[in-house]
Amino acid sequence: MLAFTLKDDSLEKATTLMESVELFSLAESLGGVESLINHPVSMTHASIPKEERLKIGLVDSLIRLSIGVEDVEDLLEDLEQALKKV
Repeated sequence: MLAFTLKDDSLEKATTLMESVELFSLAESLGGVESLINHPVSMTHASIPKEERLKIGLVDSLIRLSIGVEDVEDLLEDLEQALKKV
């Protein structure tokens, strides 16, 4: 598991990043053997008001990754190319 936020805490940039990855699959559950990406603000915690999310440190650009069995270099390249778009 890996969690990170973007320098510019932007919902739009987080969405762009998630749409730009090719090897990570978008998923609410982060279990499995494949690499997965999750955006809690728009997925698992979408029903919680922003003020409440911020109180617990859940910012708009938080991205969670679950690393699977794919080649680590392929995953790093995929993430790098997606980050260049934000």
